[in-house]
Amino acid sequence: MDPEGPVLIEGPVEVVLDDGTLVRSQRFQVALCTCRRSRTYPWCDTSHRKRTRPAQSPSSEDGPRGPTNRAPVQNRSM
Repeated sequence: MDPEGPVLIEGPVEVVLDDGTLVRSQRFQVALCTCRRSRTYPWCDTSHRKRTRPAQSPSSEDGPRGPTNRAPVQNRSM
C-alpha cells in the first residue's frame, strides 16, 4: 500500500467525517483519500499524484515541432 495513495474499499460505504457529517457512496468500490489533498474529500480524486512532465532526451535539441533554433516565419503579403 502506498502511504500517499488511496485506500480501496468495497462499497456501498458510509463515512463519518471529523465534523460529524455522514457521507455515502453507492459505488461497488470506493477510493478513500489518505493524503487530504483531494478536492472531493473523503473520496480520492488522485491529487496525491505528483505532476511531472516527461524528460526530453539530452541529445536532442528538437522539440515535438522540430528544431528550436529556427527563425520565425514572417508574413509576406504583396
